[in-house]
Amino acid sequence: METLSRRHIQDHNAGDETQPHWGYPDRIVPCKNDPGSCTYLDVVYAAHDVGMLYMGVLWATLGGILLVWFLARRISQPAVHPAPAPPKQTPSAPGKVRRTVAAYTRRYLLPDANHFVFGRTTRLQVLILALLSGYLLLWSFVGIAYGTWVTPVKKMPGVYNTRTSLGPWSDRVGVIAYALTPLSVLLSSRESLLSVLTGVPYQSFNFLHRWVGYIILAQSALHTIGWCVIQIRLYQPQPSVGLEWIVQTYIVWGVVAMILILLLFILSTPWAIRKTGYEFFRKAHYVLAMVYIGACWAHWNKLECFLVPAFIIWGIDRGARLFRTALLHYHPAAVTGAGFRPLHAEVTRFPDTEHGDVVRLDFDNEQDCWAVGQHYYLCFTEGSIWQSHPFTPLNAPTLQKGLVRHSYILRAKSGETKKVADLVARKSQLAGDAAVATTPVILTGPYGENLLEKVDMNTNIVCVAGGTGITYVLPVLLQLARERPVPDRKIELIWAMRHSSNVDWVRGEMDTLRRAQKALNLTIRLFATRDVGSGGGGDNETDEKCGGGGSKNTDVTEVDSSASEDACPCEDPKVSVDKIGDGASDDSRHPALTQLLGDFVADTVAGRTVVFASGPGGMITDLRTIVAGLNDPTKVWRRQERFDVNLVCDDRLEW
Repeated sequence: METLSRRHIQDHNAGDETQPHWGYPDRIVPCKNDPGSCTYLDVVYAAHDVGMLYMGVLWATLGGILLVWFLARRISQPAVHPAPAPPKQTPSAPGKVRRTVAAYTRRYLLPDANHFVFGRTTRLQVLILALLSGYLLLWSFVGIAYGTWVTPVKKMPGVYNTRTSLGPWSDRVGVIAYALTPLSVLLSSRESLLSVLTGVPYQSFNFLHRWVGYIILAQSALHTIGWCVIQIRLYQPQPSVGLEWIVQTYIVWGVVAMILILLLFILSTPWAIRKTGYEFFRKAHYVLAMVYIGACWAHWNKLECFLVPAFIIWGIDRGARLFRTALLHYHPAAVTGAGFRPLHAEVTRFPDTEHGDVVRLDFDNEQDCWAVGQHYYLCFTEGSIWQSHPFTPLNAPTLQKGLVRHSYILRAKSGETKKVADLVARKSQLAGDAAVATTPVILTGPYGENLLEKVDMNTNIVCVAGGTGITYVLPVLLQLARERPVPDRKIELIWAMRHSSNVDWVRGEMDTLRRAQKALNLTIRLFATRDVGSGGGGDNETDEKCGGGGSKNTDVTEVDSSASEDACPCEDPKVSVDKIGDGASDDSRHPALTQLLGDFVADTVAGRTVVFASGPGGMITDLRTIVAGLNDPTKVWRRQERFDVNLVCDDRLEW
């Protein structure tokens, strides 16, 4: 208390009473210092009180936005859905306005912002960040009386302190940094309350989480620099004042907190993640973040009203993950006995020495069905129980005899997935090719959004996938294949893969689509970007055989034209692959997505279009630009629905 009294020019033995202030030391009244010091104290306490009020307004604003968003979702998506409307029903006036606004937003805000500054994120995300930053900038400066007061130092004639509004301003940005801490934790949660309220998947908040962290870092640095200038330069005599100040306990903890948040920033850069690995970043981020919040508490525990919620949110997130994992793996009625048990997945390996093996996992579990488009975190216990990675089931969920089938494919480039591929290879060598290799798996989830909520009876669908991104879009098509066909609806699958043999990853599922191709009005277009056509003379040579590559000794089925909209005989399923690896330029060695999507939209008979996509970051960037150009709000207002095109993409690991 003595150090705080010296800092705030207060003598607790000279005052008649104390005046409480939330988040700050009590004030001694009346003030018996010199007039300049008393005026300065008036400014300090008034600025702090107003700042705390502003933080209440900040959180009330965020809460109000979330409440309105939640209510709007509930109104637009009632719990009991009405019967599907006729495909050509004219949209209502509110629906017309909503779709026009959505088309306008996508046209101008869907493309990527500057990659160097923001990474692969949309202009809409950057706009939201700009609005939040402007809001915080406003609260950083308003409500502070700016001035300078030169005051005498007691018992030191001719020595003066320079007191300025830098002090209350430095406190203000520090308070904002504390107030944003629970928001940063909330934005990073996998068990996200924000997702429950808004329907936006948790991974979509990663961009804001990262940039709120940058804002907290900047505010913490400004707070630190401001008080260093005050205590080391403006307060006298020096260096005694500065040396006495820097060794105080709360200042030492402030320095520790500043060092920790700098480490958090450095270790979260793409460069550091590439050097140390994603798992090290994730674990270090968890630990350092909690230690940082603890250091903030030790630095200034009077603002614990912001720190306690951060700890609670973090604890609930971790507890919910463990609980959901237990629900998936604890089966009291199991034949093998009750208890927590990992699932044993059958593993099929597709060797690829150039780009990394692809591994397919298949297993059953006693659980409820997940929503199409959701994903699970998989932990491979034979590698490490401390690591888990997100994967989307490639199959549409079906409950049969109390069990739900899971199927996944993953590319084993390095790290944990490489361990799994190597382990499967060793097991296969020891047991022989005829044996089925298995590996124990622990699930957590499901997470993400229901993709089928994005479509209705009037919606045309394009699924675009790159490589193993087929797992994101394939369940949508498989689920639609089970449902009653919709007249005039167009559906198309565009899958870019490295080699034609990659079709074997999902051979059974592709056969299912071929059988339903005519009923669905489904066009399947497959592109092998590293294979050269047998004719060797063009960019779009088509080879009618795709197969091989699997680690098991299986016969390869011949396939035919992907562009054909007629179903082939079920006993001879065929799918073609356009081999474009001999293109003259990089662009010609990739599907012409601009032309493909443009032609698709132009050929639609009725309704809007939704594009589901998953693949490399460059492909997602291109699709955002293409889809933005296909939206025309003026024509949507005139009820020309083909110009209402939405993009739903899987961007869990994009920067």
